[in-house]
Amino acid sequence: MIRRFHEAKISGSSSVTLWGTGMPRREFLHVDDLANAACFLMENYDSPDLLNIGVGEDLTIADLAALVARIVGYGGRILFDPSRPDGTPRKLLDVSRIHALGWRAQIPLERGTALTYEWYLEQTLNEASAPKSRAEGSAAID
Repeated sequence: MIRRFHEAKISGSSSVTLWGTGMPRREFLHVDDLANAACFLMENYDSPDLLNIGVGEDLTIADLAALVARIVGYGGRILFDPSRPDGTPRKLLDVSRIHALGWRAQIPLERGTALTYEWYLEQTLNEASAPKSRAEGSAAID
């Protein structure tokens, strides 16, 4: 979604169309919070019982799209194609067990999305400035 909104912003596209209705709900966890939880559990959990790592909150895909568009700086319309599948209506974890152990995610969705967009921009710039190999058609001086 970040790439699609970024490319639409750069190209000046008036709209971005996403699959489905935008109504399914999803939970998002920043990768740094996942790594933090893994370390926390290695130090504080010694049970064979499974537990979930998450934030325990969800939002609609339409709300996520609006958030991503705002962070990317895309001002066009966000359209949904209901002829395409929505997938599971809701994916939300029960995080009560990990919360009871004292762990909670620290990176809010808006901040995590902004950090991910910054990372995406860095990767895009790095790819654009990387020298091409001979196989990619660049000339080499022998």
